[in-house]
Order: sequence, then C-alpha cells, then structure tokens
Amino acid sequence: MSRRDAAATLDLPVGKRDHAQGPAGAPVTLVEYGDYECPHCGRAYPIVKQVQQRMGKRLRFVFRNFPLRESHPNAEHAAEAAEAAGAQGKFWEMHDILFHNQDALEDEDLIMYAARIGIDFQRVSQELAAGIYTRKVRDDFRGGVRSGVNGTPTFFINGSRFDGNWTDPNEFIQALSEAASQVQAATP
Repeated sequence: MSRRDAAATLDLPVGKRDHAQGPAGAPVTLVEYGDYECPHCGRAYPIVKQVQQRMGKRLRFVFRNFPLRESHPNAEHAAEAAEAAGAQGKFWEMHDILFHNQDALEDEDLIMYAARIGIDFQRVSQELAAGIYTRKVRDDFRGGVRSGVNGTPTFFINGSRFDGNWTDPNEFIQALSEAASQVQAATP
C-alpha cells in the first residue's frame, strides 16, 4: 500500500490566502482539510501538534476548511469564525480553541471564544451574521473536492494526498521525514 497516492494531488497550491504555521521555505508542507466539529479531526489535532513539534522548522502546516455541513451543522460557522479571527491576526488561536471545544460550537460560543482570545467579538458577530467569510470557507471546500477530499481529516504532503495512517504519529512523521529527505536530496 502506497503512503501517498500520486493520483490525488492538491488542486490549489498553497499561497497567500492560506493560514500557515512554519517557514515558507520548509522542505515539507502538510495541508489538512478539516472540520472543527468532526471527531476524527479532533483526534488528529493533538497528533498534528506533536508532528509540528517533532518536525520543527522542516515543516510548514496549512489548515483549510472542509466543513461537512450535513453531519456537522455548526462546522461552517466555526470555520467562518476562524476566518474572522484570522482577519484580526488570531486565526491559530481560534483554530486551537475550536478544537479544544468541539462540543460547544454554537454562534454564542464562537463569539465568546473571540472575546476570550482578545479580538473584537462584536465585529466577529457582525461578520458571521453577514456571511463575510462564507465564500472563503466554501472556496476551501471546493478546492478540497477538486483535490479528491471526500472526508475529514484529509492530509496532503507536498501536494500529494497522504493515504497512510495519520493516527500513528511515528508513521506520519516517517512519511513527512521521507518527503523532507526527497526535497533536500533534490536541492543542489
């Protein structure tokens, strides 16, 4: 079984519209298509944190929204709240608090989290009501569909879908390290 399926590649390259942690020049870029209300994404969250810590500056992590609205009715607004926080420079703080509170993602909760992370919660409330970030979230979703995402979480390593076992941090880190080695070997 191949760890990465070459046929499933990232349709939209990582760019300025993305939220990223880690150096832009890192040899490995890990993209997650995730849903804040998805229990599997909740399980992946601490694993991704562990992977980031162990990979250090060799990894850039990007999170893209893939709310499964049919199964998770609060996921789209949670994603929009994260985008609203991002507009105020606090995407990752909101991202983290949403995963720590997956069972409380009603609009009132989202506004409370905005206040808790120190951003203008009234602005977030107005932006959620106006649907300011609906298009961004849906664009992420459409990009995921074009990339072969059909569930969450779905990971891409340097643009190729990772079909290995992300629940095993060691296997996940091994795949990322192999990708880093390939990039470093190809760099003169």
